[in-house]
Amino acid sequence: MLDKVVIANRGEIALRILRACKELGIKTVAVHSTVDRNLKHVLLADESICIGKAPATDSYLNIPRIISAAEITDAAAIHPGYGFLAENADFAEQVENSGFIFVGPTADVIRLMGDKVSAIAAMKKAGVPCVPGSDGPLDDDDQQNMRIAKKIGYPVIIKAAGGGGGRGMRVVRKEDELLSAISMTQAEAGAAFGNPVVYMEKFLENPRHIEIQVLADGQGNAVYLGERDCSMQRRHQKVVEEAPAPGITPELRKFIGERCSKACIEIGYRGAGTFEFLYENNEFYFIEMNTRIQVEHPVTEMITGVDLIKEQLRVAAGRPLSFSQEDVVIRGHSVECRINAEDPATFVPSPGTITRFHPPGGLGVRWDSHVYADYRVPPNYDSMIGKLITYGETREVAIARMRNALSELIIEGIKTNVPLQKDIMADENFQQGGTNIHYLEKKLGMGGH
Repeated sequence: MLDKVVIANRGEIALRILRACKELGIKTVAVHSTVDRNLKHVLLADESICIGKAPATDSYLNIPRIISAAEITDAAAIHPGYGFLAENADFAEQVENSGFIFVGPTADVIRLMGDKVSAIAAMKKAGVPCVPGSDGPLDDDDQQNMRIAKKIGYPVIIKAAGGGGGRGMRVVRKEDELLSAISMTQAEAGAAFGNPVVYMEKFLENPRHIEIQVLADGQGNAVYLGERDCSMQRRHQKVVEEAPAPGITPELRKFIGERCSKACIEIGYRGAGTFEFLYENNEFYFIEMNTRIQVEHPVTEMITGVDLIKEQLRVAAGRPLSFSQEDVVIRGHSVECRINAEDPATFVPSPGTITRFHPPGGLGVRWDSHVYADYRVPPNYDSMIGKLITYGETREVAIARMRNALSELIIEGIKTNVPLQKDIMADENFQQGGTNIHYLEKKLGMGGH
């Protein structure tokens, strides 16, 4: 087993990694910024090293300093957590080139899956269903473009290859609008991005966001651990996650899960990863792969009993997976609410000192957080301060426990989004299950897209 691991992150995920290391008898090194010296995992780690000032560019994103910390402490591996450098292929490469183990996939695989075009090509090759589209740029052949659209089925969306952030897109609902939409998007793309290339995809009106958790050991073994529903989103940020996803049958789970496992083996994947899909009318459409552990991993742990971080560490140490697909059994239901230090109405971050704090408890309640009374939430990082996770034999029990837990959670001195989470748990449509990715924004009066 690895003897010592540098935890290259902060907050709740750093504490989560520390706990897994301790269970496996691995020594821990906490690297931290000047403002984070009183973080819970820093106080609990075997060794701690300050790697720079509060701005992430001076600390958590500073590759040479993190690698130096591993050298000074004679560590064996570096765990990146999520965010910061977790999906940075150059970081993974430099860690390995410096003689340390990167807890995650190889740099080549991170690069492959980080590029949308190469990722989709790799998934198609492995038989993972993708969003039907033009499979490349559209040319000036009007007849051909009309044939492509007809084959995909309306509505379609014309997207600028160089676009992003919701710009350079046009939805086409009827055939007679297609050609003008293509030329308008091409002209806009040329003006805005200096690149007039556009492509076409099927436009999904009201999809859900469903993702598959995988584990692979890079030695020819891969398993899927069921799915999560992360459709409750605001500005593409997940707010509530649950597992399993309401309405997904065991047959559908097996169909999509087996394809994800096969893809892992084909691309030589190592570690924990997630395949993200849009899901509409019983069809899955691949959007991207996250080559790291995710914020919402606990809901999968609750329904499978698998400790995903410990598995990451075992695989990084060169061990094969400790179980096979037949051993994976999904039981009950789990819900996670992200607790953020922000105004529940305006979503403006609310840093400051937590004056009173009391975590919820009881059967089936899990609180993953680094905060405590008198802890000061710094303004420099993401506003998430904790994750409240509940488990129940049924979805109804998991939601009932979440409502209880939210009412027990006391965090004073700063504003949090607990009122919003209570609101979601009380929402009739959420309680029925299967709401789409636009639901929360519509509920909040943001009008979606």
